[in-house]
Amino acid sequence: MIHEAMKSSIHLFAAALTAGLLLLSPGPVCAEDPKPAGKPEPTQEQLEEKLVATLTGATLEGKFSVVKAGKAGEDKEDKYTILAVSKLTGGEAWIITARVQYGGKDFTVPFPVLVKWAGQTPVITVDDVGVPGGGAYSARVLIHADAYAGTWSGGTVRGLMSGTIRRASK
Repeated sequence: MIHEAMKSSIHLFAAALTAGLLLLSPGPVCAEDPKPAGKPEPTQEQLEEKLVATLTGATLEGKFSVVKAGKAGEDKEDKYTILAVSKLTGGEAWIITARVQYGGKDFTVPFPVLVKWAGQTPVITVDDVGVPGGGAYSARVLIHADAYAGTWSGGTVRGLMSGTIRRASK
């Protein structure tokens, strides 16, 4: 049997979690609430066009850190200049050609990626992709509001990354 204090704690936690989710929810709270008036939802094609426009010719500049024993280490700078972004026919497969600069390295490479969608937000997904002179890496990188954030892993090393997206002036 669960002790009464533990039951109360579980109920309190569940109530707090529910309240927090309701407060953070961007949409209607109840099924009866009408959908907020505004622009119509973009089509998948429009979302993909926006992603291409956001990343092509842009520089992603930020920081990454290595996570050890559950704690993020010292931030280190990294920089990715996206030269080209193209979706392959059908599905989620894309090619992102980027100039990568980190740890004294500087190289250009076409990266095969998958783009998954969390609603209207693209998440660039990389699984065991080889990087010249650097081994194979996996990553999940979310793109939103001229910023990026994500996680990465390579071999036994794992970490976090984040930064801003700066588009070249025309």
